[in-house]
Amino acid sequence: MKRLGYLLIALGFLGGALASVIRESGVLWPHFALGLGVGVAGLVLVRLGERQRIQTQREAAGSLEDLIATLERITANSRQLDAEKAHLDPRTLHTRIDATFRRDLAHFMANRERIIHACGLQAYADVMSPLATGERYLNRVWSASTDGYVDEAWAYLERAAAQFAEAYAHLTRLASSGQPPAFSDQRSGLTAEG
Repeated sequence: MKRLGYLLIALGFLGGALASVIRESGVLWPHFALGLGVGVAGLVLVRLGERQRIQTQREAAGSLEDLIATLERITANSRQLDAEKAHLDPRTLHTRIDATFRRDLAHFMANRERIIHACGLQAYADVMSPLATGERYLNRVWSASTDGYVDEAWAYLERAAAQFAEAYAHLTRLASSGQPPAFSDQRSGLTAEG
């Protein structure tokens, strides 16, 4: 809708400019008014498109609770696994990881773009950087477990738990800020508030 609006603004401007210079004796006022009308219609479409985008972002902000609950489970499970490592058989750790984390990690990754819509790209990076690191560490634990490298598995299990906790802290801090972020489009000067 916004692209069509920008196209109409450009066509309206060109039509109005052409109507004002095509005749030497004066302006073709009906044609100029038509160009002005097309430009105003384009401006309205741009504003409606921007408001629709902002509304979508606000609605996405309300859907972070599901991601928070999922990340909370991932964090709690990684801490629990780390706390129980003295009583676990490291050679079967990979099966426990599969059973415990696969569904939650897949769900979070499938819905992670909600963070962008709700809070912006920087907030997404703040959450996803430690989460991705934690996931890589968990994959390393899985590999070390299957290969029999017990010390490496335990060390990276602790690191994974710390990274998941950091990602969870970032996400809960974003959600508890209590106010939707001020989305802005510097090209149009529009914000979520206006």
